[in-house]
Amino acid sequence: MRRLLGPLLELAVVVGAASLLLQWVMRLFGRRRTVFQVTYWRGVYLLIWPLATLAVALPLLRPLLAGPTTGLEMVFFGVLAAVVLSFAVPSFLLHAQYYRHNRHTTLLFDAKQNHFEVYEGAVPVPFSRADIERVEYAVCRTRRVFWSNYEYLRLHLRDGRRITLTSLLTGLEPLAEFLRHTHLSARKRWFCWL
Repeated sequence: MRRLLGPLLELAVVVGAASLLLQWVMRLFGRRRTVFQVTYWRGVYLLIWPLATLAVALPLLRPLLAGPTTGLEMVFFGVLAAVVLSFAVPSFLLHAQYYRHNRHTTLLFDAKQNHFEVYEGAVPVPFSRADIERVEYAVCRTRRVFWSNYEYLRLHLRDGRRITLTSLLTGLEPLAEFLRHTHLSARKRWFCWL
């Protein structure tokens, strides 16, 4: 079994490194993206630190599964689990909520061409810049927590509709800059729940 797992693990690492290198080269020499959708790599980018925390800390909880422990060990492992989960779980909750909300959303955005469209599935969401009453841009109050990259931009249209774009599609700073003249209000929150 070890003879089979070793080469498979090596192959997985090589394929992962090659795909990251290929993405970096394509980003370096390719055209700038103008179409944004929820992608696997954007999810990995946002969840890398919560996943790393779980990968490092959860093996420390293995002694709990090994057998009877003392009360002091139980308290120590309980505190450790609470700390690990307090760092990781908010990111996973935000990721799940943002994914559920924007999994069928496509954003076409090119500031140089003054082009901004939103699609839900294959159907365009019709609006123009004049239809935007105000824009709410929610960002995390601190940049030192794992969920600080989760932010959203909510367009309030004059007809009462609301269009919410999350950081799971793309980084929202350029879009907020593009919409700065449409009554943009930036709000800082500890937790950018939709």
